[in-house]
Amino acid sequence: MFKKTILKNGLRIITVPEKNSKAATVLVMVGAGSKYETRNLSGLSHFLEHMFFKGTKKLKRPRDVAEFLDKIGGDFNAFTGEEYTGYYAKVSAEHLDTALVWVSDIFLNSRIPSKEIEKERGVIIEELNMYNDNPMMYISQLWKEVLFGDQPAGWDIGGRKETVSKIKRQDILDYVSSQYTSENVVVCAAGKINEKEIIEKIENIFNQIKKGKAKSKAKVRDRGKGPRVLILERKTEQVNLALGVKAYDMFHKDRYAANLLAIILGGMMSSRLFVKVREKLGAAYYVKTINESDTDSGWLCTFSGVDNAKLSKVIQTIIKEYGKMAEIKVNEKELRKARDYLKGKMVLGLESSDAKASFFGTQELLRKEIMTPEQIFAKIDEVTISSIQRVAKNLFKKENLNLALIGPFKDDNQFKKLLKL
Repeated sequence: MFKKTILKNGLRIITVPEKNSKAATVLVMVGAGSKYETRNLSGLSHFLEHMFFKGTKKLKRPRDVAEFLDKIGGDFNAFTGEEYTGYYAKVSAEHLDTALVWVSDIFLNSRIPSKEIEKERGVIIEELNMYNDNPMMYISQLWKEVLFGDQPAGWDIGGRKETVSKIKRQDILDYVSSQYTSENVVVCAAGKINEKEIIEKIENIFNQIKKGKAKSKAKVRDRGKGPRVLILERKTEQVNLALGVKAYDMFHKDRYAANLLAIILGGMMSSRLFVKVREKLGAAYYVKTINESDTDSGWLCTFSGVDNAKLSKVIQTIIKEYGKMAEIKVNEKELRKARDYLKGKMVLGLESSDAKASFFGTQELLRKEIMTPEQIFAKIDEVTISSIQRVAKNLFKKENLNLALIGPFKDDNQFKKLLKL
């Protein structure tokens, strides 16, 4: 289903051929994200991602970079996370070589011109403003702050206006030199590809990348016991909330049980919290529970946008459902539904070449080990009713609770009193 090739310089190539596809994707991922930054350079990884679209030796202007794939109807973009940055191009299969040329050119040959850096500051600050002005989006950032505090895991991936305003060209060049190295990069090609040919082409192009290992990131610090409340006061008609706990990293044996636990609680439209909060209380339009796992941290959290007058009731309802998961075992029907939901969503999500590239490439970059969907399904099927209850008991304790709110409130004491299990 996939093939892993390691070049002499340490660069890893993942190929995922699919002969029935009409599309192909080339994705380049590097182990560099916001968790690798220092406080005064917060947002640097994201800034660099933007700058790779501002011109290369061959494609001199930003317009040239965009037009190169626009003229063949290709999809292209980049993304920055806490532990990775990715650059990709998805094209009709006959244009695979064009996609590889484009991705490799911006990745290896970007000029990062000073005049474009000054322009892009304003663009990035407006991007930050866009997220900050949207409570439904910004609550995710506030959740990280209450959970992790003032350390890279708790910082905004995009940085802060103060740091973005001060990042210099040399800071960007130094970061490329330290993180964009051969052993810290994975190139993935998926879709309708000739596996042997694409591996040879990638090897020929990426032999110029700087050799060696990258700098490691600081470990996530444990903030100790809670519960904690963080409020961002806004005059809004609706309060957005995030209520959850620290959970498991991606290497933990219980991460699959935590995934199913989150789905049963609020991962689907027939989940417990969706039915209780939306259908019965009529208190929210959206309510969702997410389990997130990184290499060195993890969390499980319920997000919702709630009628201000019903906020306390919703908080109590969420906590009550958390407690029930620890006290009362789920039934086999509910567990089977969660298993089938998780597997079904994975199957649907992996239909496209870009999704396959991300699925396999991200695993190789972060885990340095790839599991096929079938292997993951087997792990999901191993989760038992008892293991879900055990995980719930381990996670859902009063001292583990954290609450973030965006709404017309100042005093956090009234909410701390509600955080009881």
